[in-house]
Amino acid sequence: MFDRLQAVEDRYERLNELLSDPEVVNDSKKLREYSKEQSDIQETVMAYREYKEIKEQLTEAKAMLEDKLDADMREMVKEEISELEPQIEELEARIKLLLIPKDPNDDKNVIMEIRGAAGGDEAALFAGDLYRMYSRYAESQGWKTEVIDASTTGVGGFKEIIFMINGNGAYSKMKFENGAHRVQRVPETESGGRIHTSTATVACLPEAEEVEVELHDKDIRFDAFASSGAGGQSVNTTMSAVRLTHIPTGIVVSCQDEKSQHKNKDKAMKVLRARVYDKFQQEAQAEYDQVRKSAVGTGDRSERIRTYNFPQNRVTDHRIGLTIQKLDQILQGKMDEIVEALIMEDQSQRLESANND
Repeated sequence: MFDRLQAVEDRYERLNELLSDPEVVNDSKKLREYSKEQSDIQETVMAYREYKEIKEQLTEAKAMLEDKLDADMREMVKEEISELEPQIEELEARIKLLLIPKDPNDDKNVIMEIRGAAGGDEAALFAGDLYRMYSRYAESQGWKTEVIDASTTGVGGFKEIIFMINGNGAYSKMKFENGAHRVQRVPETESGGRIHTSTATVACLPEAEEVEVELHDKDIRFDAFASSGAGGQSVNTTMSAVRLTHIPTGIVVSCQDEKSQHKNKDKAMKVLRARVYDKFQQEAQAEYDQVRKSAVGTGDRSERIRTYNFPQNRVTDHRIGLTIQKLDQILQGKMDEIVEALIMEDQSQRLESANND
């Protein structure tokens, strides 16, 4: 581990030199690349330097005990040692986590897709609840949300809503939301008191940059049409809505949220690029999972991951066995307890996997 840490620190120092090199400063691509690499390893380097400093203090303190000291001085040195040793243990545990290979998508913006599944109007209403929950959570993190496309129902829910979350580290916290979400409650659409079960599916995709996914014009079919509202009726006569079809993969993206065809096309391209990138990632992950199955991962899209039980004000995440009696607060966007538990479980599994390799 310490050989790796020394190599990381050496690389950090080399990056400092490169970022001062006039050739790099004048090359925006290299400057961005080296700056990101340095930023990614900075926390590890700072933790390692702190570790070395405390380790040196501990070594010196233990050496002092070998000298002839009076009782008071000996007691002070022992007290210092008892304070330093737990710090060493904490830093070692932290450094082990920092050395786990980072998900390259963690710092990216997120494109989220929520669809009402089983349950008709009630599923669509639940999709709306999930959208508001994620929007409020994003706001609490200082992130910005932007609707890309939405298909509403007459009762106020969403058959489908696609939106972007812009913010540093958004994907690192939202990636575990992939999967089927189940709600148990008395439907808002019925006057009876029977509890129904409905579902909505969530897909969380990292925004892909052009350099990561090269989409060729010849591979994309472009169609323009008039945008429509709830129930499918036309809401304007201009051909502002767009549909993009990626011919090699068959992926189709529509966008009609903006009044401008150009803006709709730009938004649709972001979604298309993210979906194509995600498809390639999913295929690579499927190959990896044949060898080792992740306990949390970013989720199988068809897997039921969470249940929201309204009568008991309860949320249960089935992947990690977490149950919280705060459904009302969670739907207001107070998701930190769930998000942090999922991140900790993922880190634990990846640390175990790294130790077994």
